[in-house]
Amino acid sequence: METSERGPGPAEDAPGGRGTAGAAGPGPAPGWPEPGGPVRTGRARAGVPLRVTLALGALTVVVGGSALVLKAARQDAYVAPGDPVNGTYRASRAAGDRAAAAVLAGGYRERPAPPAAAVRRAGEGTAPLPESRPLVATAAPPSPPVGALFSPEDDEGAGHYCTASVVHSPGGNLLATAAHCVHDGGFRTRLVFAPGLHDGIAPYGLWVPTRVDVDPRWISDRDPDHDVAFVRVRRHGGTDQRIEDVTGAERIRFDAPPGRPAQLTGYPGDSDTPVVCRHTADAEGSGQLRFPCEGFPAGTSGGPMLTDVDPATGTGSLIGVIGGQDEGGDDTTSYSSRFGADIAALYRRAALG
Repeated sequence: METSERGPGPAEDAPGGRGTAGAAGPGPAPGWPEPGGPVRTGRARAGVPLRVTLALGALTVVVGGSALVLKAARQDAYVAPGDPVNGTYRASRAAGDRAAAAVLAGGYRERPAPPAAAVRRAGEGTAPLPESRPLVATAAPPSPPVGALFSPEDDEGAGHYCTASVVHSPGGNLLATAAHCVHDGGFRTRLVFAPGLHDGIAPYGLWVPTRVDVDPRWISDRDPDHDVAFVRVRRHGGTDQRIEDVTGAERIRFDAPPGRPAQLTGYPGDSDTPVVCRHTADAEGSGQLRFPCEGFPAGTSGGPMLTDVDPATGTGSLIGVIGGQDEGGDDTTSYSSRFGADIAALYRRAALG
């Protein structure tokens, strides 16, 4: 899958996969040789005095240096290095509240809804939901723990570009999504989560990060077996609510056997309505799950792959998120990094660290 098919955004700011666009680096400046071509000097410019050439060269250095400083300042507004050795970023409170204000300025609204049902209790049995026929994702009512992930590029709002879900944790404040949704050349500094989003309404409020955790192997080489991230969040504006108390949560499951009935959900980047498909989550090598179903476009990266879905609450057991191989898949097949020992260790660090 080509990353350019997975969503727009500036190169220093866009995640990969189903919510990204790659961008080539800058080419040679006008008037300078192509790589490997002849080197021009001031004396080679016929008819131009050397002192003028030197002055123009000095001006070019100053202007070019200023441009680099401005570009660096712009990059700092969108991404930050965090702690690449441990794979952790602690988010700024001011940046989070400003990002939430930008989403609201872009036309979205918070309209309180009653708290959702609590997380399904461990040990409760559920019957597998029927498989989708045909195998095409279709629009579905929003599920409170699943929502759209925004990353405003300015203070006038922006569309959502990825999907995330609330996952049960001791602190009651944790999301799961794809690593490529939160780290690409650095950690995204402006993230906003809108659980249960529909029709421009965030019924359970807007939530912003306090901490982001990814595996360092994702940072170092974008290892597709580690395309998973966990994000601690708070309600924007400084309240002490826990998101899990408001939306409920998915339970996380590690080392789930492949071949089980599963449900995949995601928010397309051009829609406030989630799409859902039910099929089986099959093994793809040792580190991936494969989910063949059409209709998961840009914006669905990070969406939850659930088993044992409870029809009463809509919650289930989280065994993957759209990402991994090809940073999510293509138009017919979605992938997820398998939730094994490494993802379990990442979850414990994010939830308890």
